[in-house]
Amino acid sequence: MLKKILIANRGEIAVRVIRAARELGIKTVAVYSELDRNALHVRLADEAYALGGQTAAESYLNTEAILDAIERSGADGVHPGYGFFSENADFARAIIAKGVAFIGPPPEAIDEMGDKVSSRKAAQRGGAPIVPGTTEFITHEDEILEFGNAHGWPLVIKAAYGGGGRGMKVIRSAAEVHDAMESARREAKAFFGRDEIYIERYLTWPRHVEVQIVGDQFGEVVWVSTRDCSAQRRHQKLIEEAPATHMAPGIEEAMGEAAIKAAKAVGYFNAGTVEFIYQDDEFFFLEMNTRLQVEHPVTEVITGIDLVEWQLRVASGERLPMTQAEVAARRYGHGIEIRINAENPAGGKFLPSPGTITKLVPADGFGIRFDSGYESGDTISQYYDNLVGKLIVWGKDRPTAIARTIRALEEMVVEGVATTIPADLAILRHPEFQAFEHSTKWVEEKLDLSGLDAPKPPAQADADEAPLVQRNTTVEVNGKRFDVKMWVPDVPMVAAGPAKAAKKPTRAAGAGAGAGAGSGNVEVPMQGTIVKVLVEVGQSVEAGQAVVRARGHEDGEPDHRREGGTVKEIKVKAGDTVGAGDVVVVIA
Repeated sequence: MLKKILIANRGEIAVRVIRAARELGIKTVAVYSELDRNALHVRLADEAYALGGQTAAESYLNTEAILDAIERSGADGVHPGYGFFSENADFARAIIAKGVAFIGPPPEAIDEMGDKVSSRKAAQRGGAPIVPGTTEFITHEDEILEFGNAHGWPLVIKAAYGGGGRGMKVIRSAAEVHDAMESARREAKAFFGRDEIYIERYLTWPRHVEVQIVGDQFGEVVWVSTRDCSAQRRHQKLIEEAPATHMAPGIEEAMGEAAIKAAKAVGYFNAGTVEFIYQDDEFFFLEMNTRLQVEHPVTEVITGIDLVEWQLRVASGERLPMTQAEVAARRYGHGIEIRINAENPAGGKFLPSPGTITKLVPADGFGIRFDSGYESGDTISQYYDNLVGKLIVWGKDRPTAIARTIRALEEMVVEGVATTIPADLAILRHPEFQAFEHSTKWVEEKLDLSGLDAPKPPAQADADEAPLVQRNTTVEVNGKRFDVKMWVPDVPMVAAGPAKAAKKPTRAAGAGAGAGAGSGNVEVPMQGTIVKVLVEVGQSVEAGQAVVRARGHEDGEPDHRREGGTVKEIKVKAGDTVGAGDVVVVIA
């Protein structure tokens, strides 16, 4: 068994891997950007190493920094999570070249399945059905015209090295070919760095069904469950279910067998997902994701199988823990997974909503699981994926699972950022979803979300009655580091400047940051909401005196130092939202 693994990722998936490793007695190593210095995955890991930078390119996609962290930590395995380097064959090769286990498939399988054209060839080689289309890159529009005239319209152009709907264009007639081809290539180049494209027959009302597989290094591969991921918006999944139901008899087993054939065709081992599209009692190979999927927990809840544990065992050289028959015997009930994103779905627009989660209270109860990389007080950055967490629900059947998911979403509390929960509830309550009459196009073409309103901010309690919350800090006593927990008011203050040592407000009083040095401007250090203005124009204030109370700020020392003075101007009122660096009070 591996002894220590580094997780080359962040957020929810890093937390998920850390917890699974800990249960197996494996030490964990986190890496982090400047923005993630105190993130949950960093707090949970046994060790953590800074990558530097803020954006993904500067940090989690910095190969040299990650390789350096592997060297310094002495990790003997690397789990890539999903996204970032999870499907990068060169990264996998660099890990293996260091004599470290890559907790994923062989680089050759990543290469072949990462290119959608070569993956179609591999699926054909293994005997899996593919959507009628080209198995070579399209280089001229005449090739599209020829295929369309022979097989009929509509067709769809796809980026060979893409995903998520980027570089994907539907062509409904020959007249649209030229513009669609140019647009698809431009978009593919912009998002994936390569502009190769291919074409397929376009299905008008398909379902997206995928198969979770796991293989070991001895040539054995099993399929664990199917999942239906048809509730999508702009090719981004919103709700996933396991197993995929409402299909013709025998289809699910045939998909599982086809997925195994596709995996074995490229010598695949470790966890992976083979995706199919299903329509009119037919299914076709779509692509293979050579990594652990975001939606893997919905397979886990209907089988009781820890897929990350299996990944770690396979990477350690062990055989699969179960046979195909044993896996099949484990499937029971129905699972639903909801991706809760920091987006505002008002009017069906799904606008990004980064910021600080001022309060996060997950739902609880029988059959409920919540996977997240955040807790109350953590910040969702604009630089990374906006997934707040995943709500995973089990029920004895699909109606029970739907009802339990609705109940859990109604109970869940997320404040400080807007989330997709209202849209999720609209989907779950819709008769067509409950009757399984939806497709991958249903959310965009039929579901009416225009009536969804913007979320209302929570009622602001008077600052003097603010509840106590637990805060964590680190102190050093005689050279030894201790993690300390204490209970303090939830509403810190923004102070005019630092008091002298004898007059400094205590931490329990909620003293907070920041005054502009020598400028007379009192600035807030980060995003928050003004709860109360504590001074008036013309009032004299001492250095260190609190001038406003703001919800959502961290406790701490003032960012800048200045002396007291007289309040010249007040720029905010209770209820105003402020951002980092905003001036709230001017002092002469």
